[in-house]
Amino acid sequence: MFKEFKEFAVKGNAIDMAVGIIIGAAFGGVVSSLVVDIIMPPVALLTGGVDFSNQFILLKDKNGSGVYSALAEAKKAGAVTLNYGIFINSFINFIIVAFATFFLVKSINKLRKSNEPDIQTQETALATKSCPFCKSEIHIKASRCPNCTSQVSG
Repeated sequence: MFKEFKEFAVKGNAIDMAVGIIIGAAFGGVVSSLVVDIIMPPVALLTGGVDFSNQFILLKDKNGSGVYSALAEAKKAGAVTLNYGIFINSFINFIIVAFATFFLVKSINKLRKSNEPDIQTQETALATKSCPFCKSEIHIKASRCPNCTSQVSG
């Protein structure tokens, strides 16, 4: 069992996955900072100074005052809140990560396609032959050319 685990761990796929997880975690921190520190301040400016991270709906108040100026204050008082502002920030994080991942995968797929030979073209070349009369490509098992209708040897 240890030998099988060792083979799995040193295979390229497992190491690639580990590197991807580490880079993904670091990328998540960068995206969070981008949203909180770069994107949300202009959004707050456009919305009249609204700080989305402090937007919440009070569901249940423990001390009865019912007025909290910040989410941290409500949590400290033990109030039950619906934190939709934090959800908005998280949703924006998700959208940015999804777009970045989409463009990364799209770029990698484009590189793979340009570096790999066209398998379909190779298979087509193996499954065709040239008509001796009109020189068009025909199926390898054809006994008559569909273009010039000449009889071709099998």
